[in-house]
Amino acid sequence: MSAFAGVRAVLFDLDGTLIDSAPDLGGAANALRESRGLPPLPLTSYRAHCGSGARGMLRVAFGIEPGHESFEELKQQFFAEYQTRLTLSTQAFEAVDRLLNVLSEAGLPWGVVTNKSERFTAPLMQAMPLFEGAATVISGDTTPHAKPHPAPLLEAARRIGLPSTSCVYVGDDQRDMQAGRAAGMRTVAALYGYLGQGADVAAWEADAMISSPLDLLKCLGLP
Repeated sequence: MSAFAGVRAVLFDLDGTLIDSAPDLGGAANALRESRGLPPLPLTSYRAHCGSGARGMLRVAFGIEPGHESFEELKQQFFAEYQTRLTLSTQAFEAVDRLLNVLSEAGLPWGVVTNKSERFTAPLMQAMPLFEGAATVISGDTTPHAKPHPAPLLEAARRIGLPSTSCVYVGDDQRDMQAGRAAGMRTVAALYGYLGQGADVAAWEADAMISSPLDLLKCLGLP
């Protein structure tokens, strides 16, 4: 029997899974560098770290981590800069629109569970028609805990009205797989995403790995 037998809903991570937000995340970090007289870094420097949000962008841009005396101030400046360019260059990955249409046509509700805070998630959803069909959207601050805690995924399943064991979660970060397993969901690793520098995806113990969004349909037995 397929590992995905009985799946009745699909939940997705956002950045690096449904959308490529690296140009705007990296652009915000570069704006902070340029405001300090530093040259911009190439997008390739940022891409693998985009799954870590502000922490990852500031690590690349300034070589600092949480706990550094300048970190909190820079983080707030990064957030303010990113908010001005949320959808400037951000786009859905190729064929994501087709994937979501096929899921809807097959009667499988789909939703988004992201660690991105609602102040960013909500305007992104509103600006991209792609997300009009989402059955639920759970942001990083919707529940008291963010991934890898299972709470956001359990809340998504509750809102859709299905047991978590009937859902599959697709993401591009080890935290996504940890959260999915903890919630009792089947998990799929999106290899086309950001992954994280030096990631050992095999160690994530996902139920499947996909190299493009449409590969998910094969896992689910859909045309």
